[in-house]
Amino acid sequence: QVELVESGGGVVQAGGSLRLSCNAATASIYFNYYDVAWNRQVPGKQRELVAIIRANHSTEYADSVKGRASISRDNIKKTMDLQMNNVKPEDTGVYSCHARRPVPGRSALVYWGQGTQVTVSS
Repeated sequence: QVELVESGGGVVQAGGSLRLSCNAATASIYFNYYDVAWNRQVPGKQRELVAIIRANHSTEYADSVKGRASISRDNIKKTMDLQMNNVKPEDTGVYSCHARRPVPGRSALVYWGQGTQVTVSS
């Protein structure tokens, strides 16, 4: 069983900063081969990909967080972090991480964490 564990959620004041961590240390996967990403779920809305850092270390961000977010990974520790600055009330949601590894000729391997609540107060 692959386990991704998120931490760092909570209540943050608008304009402040938060750092979310995704830990795959207990997972029996070759973490460095996986693209890892943060997603955000708000009730009544589709889940949104917030940021992704691929196995080749390229990154992409949702337009809503560009310029305010930075995603990083440590393949030795099997961790992935999301730093967000100048947070806004619309950043509120359940943040979950996932790890995905394409496999030629078959479905990709995908693992998800349970999620952590982030609430930005105005």
